[in-house]
Amino acid sequence: MRRLAWPLFAILPALLLAGCLHPLYGTMADGGAVAEEMKAIEVEPVPARLGHYLGDALIFALNGTGSHVPAKYKLIVTPHEGVQTPLIDTVTGLASAATVIVTANYVLVPLDGGVPITQGTAFVAASYDRTSQRFSDIRAARNAEQRDARQLADQIRIRLAAALATRT
Repeated sequence: MRRLAWPLFAILPALLLAGCLHPLYGTMADGGAVAEEMKAIEVEPVPARLGHYLGDALIFALNGTGSHVPAKYKLIVTPHEGVQTPLIDTVTGLASAATVIVTANYVLVPLDGGVPITQGTAFVAASYDRTSQRFSDIRAARNAEQRDARQLADQIRIRLAAALATRT
């Protein structure tokens, strides 16, 4: 009898918690889907080259289907980019590596105005090697910017989905 009781005690907590969890992209309390709500987010143009990469990545992350959904929300993103060179070659005195650091402040507001639904700051960093070849350095830096933009878009998408899922 004791042998049968242990598996029951192991399964009981899982059964009790089963009703507490729901998928992030599942249905909301009002019956709409989070994925459909995210398609209704209009991304404001983000300035500069990094903004171009970030804006495109956000548009694809929020509405990768390309379907035209009337906008309900407006997403305003303000990125700040910097480069650090933590490693210096002792022979040449030049940086042998660099890190592109991007911090982006974002605010999701209803299209008709009002209180922001969510806001926050996302942070990413991408490193790259520097060489004596100028074109290679420029291309590697741009590649790091693009990686940062994709990672920022993913972070912001997840945070927006969590905010829309918990919204009543």
